[in-house]
Amino acid sequence: MVAKRKSKKEAAPATIRIQYYRSSIACPEKQKEMVRSLGLRKLNQTVERPDTPSMRGAVNKIPHLIRIIE
Repeated sequence: MVAKRKSKKEAAPATIRIQYYRSSIACPEKQKEMVRSLGLRKLNQTVERPDTPSMRGAVNKIPHLIRIIE
């Protein structure tokens, strides 16, 4: 049998852009860890992450510190 090749034009996995816009200085250590786990280090930094339920859950734990840019 002949194996089918996957087309390069298949839908790319969905991503979300996350911006770190408020300092976590006075926040609990758990929230600081969540910011770092998203790959955010500096204020106003923007990163792209896969749009998965686990990533959305991490974002929902610290909505007062980050924004989702669409």
